[in-house]
Amino acid sequence: MTPADDVTETKVALRTRFLAHREARPADERAAAGASVATALLRGLAGARTLAAFVPDPSEPGAGRLPAAFTQLRARVLLPVVPRGGRELTWAVDTGRLAPGRYGLLEPVGPRLGPTAIGTAEIVVVPAVAVDRTGVRLGRGGGWYDRALRHVRPDARLVALVFDDELVDELPVEPHDQRVTDVVTPRGGWQALPAGH
Repeated sequence: MTPADDVTETKVALRTRFLAHREARPADERAAAGASVATALLRGLAGARTLAAFVPDPSEPGAGRLPAAFTQLRARVLLPVVPRGGRELTWAVDTGRLAPGRYGLLEPVGPRLGPTAIGTAEIVVVPAVAVDRTGVRLGRGGGWYDRALRHVRPDARLVALVFDDELVDELPVEPHDQRVTDVVTPRGGWQALPAGH
């Protein structure tokens, strides 16, 4: 087994553990986390003109609060669309109307802007299963965001949303992994990471 295989296996095991713990969270804890994450995000995103974000699924921090809370920002909000074919996210402007898309994920209705539209965002809010204190992000394993983040502006802030116990000291990293610059957790709020400096 190669070192790369070891990293991949470790990531799979960690992802499985974190997701199982996330699924087991009580509904009241998820609801409180959603409120806290939304409040911290709105504070940190104040003044943004264009941001890219996502629609959290029911197990993710921010579920039930985002993206609706972003309407308070008066910013242009881009949300991802998983295309029927291909391996790159496309984007659409959030108009407040969402519909089920591929994999059952909610996505905006309206014109698709293509994969490079994310490059217009000053701040990109991304999902994560876990994040470490150097900005290494563990996703769900499909590579959708690693591919999407290749199109961001060099000065864009990349903000991951995780529960408090999903911000850890160290995660395995591979060359293609895109680091985040900031993390938002329910109790810790918005925290800048070394990748952002």
